[in-house]
Amino acid sequence: MDAHEGIADAAIRLVQELKHNPNIIPPYDATLMRQCIDTLNRLYDQNARSLMDPTGDPSISPEQITTQREQRTAAIIYIWRCTTAYIHERACRIRSLRWRFGGILPISIRNNLSEAEIEFFNSYSSALADFQSSLGESGVNLMANTEPPKHLFVQVRVKEDYGEFETNDGNVVILNKNSLHSLPRQDCEMLIRRGILEIANP
Repeated sequence: MDAHEGIADAAIRLVQELKHNPNIIPPYDATLMRQCIDTLNRLYDQNARSLMDPTGDPSISPEQITTQREQRTAAIIYIWRCTTAYIHERACRIRSLRWRFGGILPISIRNNLSEAEIEFFNSYSSALADFQSSLGESGVNLMANTEPPKHLFVQVRVKEDYGEFETNDGNVVILNKNSLHSLPRQDCEMLIRRGILEIANP
């Protein structure tokens, strides 16, 4: 197994990146993913050649050839599982971002996603929007009131300048940094999740 020592290092590092950053979605590591794909292709090709030419190196016994092939197969499965876990976990976190931020991601988060992940986020957002609009006559906002409200209105403080904000009843308020407002809870839930507003009197 010495010949394959460290062969799965890139795959292990992918998993560790997510394990060490449980509450965020770190930048997509295209370099490590490419290393894993290249390793998988190389191991697969070596196994294919071993099967097509079972005699191979005459200095190596058939038992050794079989053992090497089994070791490569085990490495292929291990690397595949690590990369699949990496992709799946990032997809789960991307879905949770849709519920937290709505259909528009902050630039700092969007820059951490690959093009395929951005496409996945947009597709998930569209599917969620279509599902919500299909419920009832006027649709249902599943992102509103994710927790049972204690009051219909809530006192909020603005954490950063936002500008005009129109509530569902047509009222327009100016959200300037550090200003206080009493707003319908269902109208400001999204801004609270995005960190623009905070509850002043929780």
